[in-house]
Amino acid sequence: MIVPGASSYLAVNTNNMLPSVKLIVFDVAGTTLADHQEVHHCLQKALARADVSISYEEANRVMGYPKPRAIRLLLQGHWEDHSVITSERIEVIHDDFVLSMVEHYQNAPDVRPKEGVLETWQALRSAGVIIALDTGFSRPIADAIIERLHWQDYINTSVTSDEVKQGRPHPDMIFTAMERTGVGDVSEVAKVGDTASDMQQGTAAGCGWVVGVTTGAYSAADLEKEPHTHLIEQLPELLPILGLSV
Repeated sequence: MIVPGASSYLAVNTNNMLPSVKLIVFDVAGTTLADHQEVHHCLQKALARADVSISYEEANRVMGYPKPRAIRLLLQGHWEDHSVITSERIEVIHDDFVLSMVEHYQNAPDVRPKEGVLETWQALRSAGVIIALDTGFSRPIADAIIERLHWQDYINTSVTSDEVKQGRPHPDMIFTAMERTGVGDVSEVAKVGDTASDMQQGTAAGCGWVVGVTTGAYSAADLEKEPHTHLIEQLPELLPILGLSV
């Protein structure tokens, strides 16, 4: 029995025979939520209002990270004097980003799940699999998405980066999802996401399945470089990997 607890980045699953999956921890934007680069654009705009111009590629490199950490890394790449990168300055930029994201997810007409997500979740629920979301977003953004799309009817729990000590690539959010759903063995957990930090997180936790989605922020070539057990394009491809069907 593997009990979730300390957020060690070195945890490795050494099981050779994987049991049936009990819990799947899904990322949000780019994995289960259709992403039209809104996160990138809102991050660029929030930083621009702080007189920092970042490229799409720079924003993409920090996708999946807790957004305050992402902002800090981006500022460090642009400001030589790191002493001016204070927690207060990061908080102001992050608050701006959160307001933009919440407004988008509450009101934009194109907020929708990715293709096949709801059908996949229905099949998983029918098979008795527990569904969790984890995200680099803070709780206000996650709640805006869940409420807008009525995902509370499908998922069992959600964990946001501001609810744990360390966000991705550390495994804290996975362990918290396990604690909230009563799953004690990480080899019975699957992690599904579209960024390098998702793959690193699932591997650090010791998940039995670490599945990369290649139609999000990172390409198949990018995710192939990261530790993983499977790569898929769309979520319904997850079902046969787990021995399940629609």
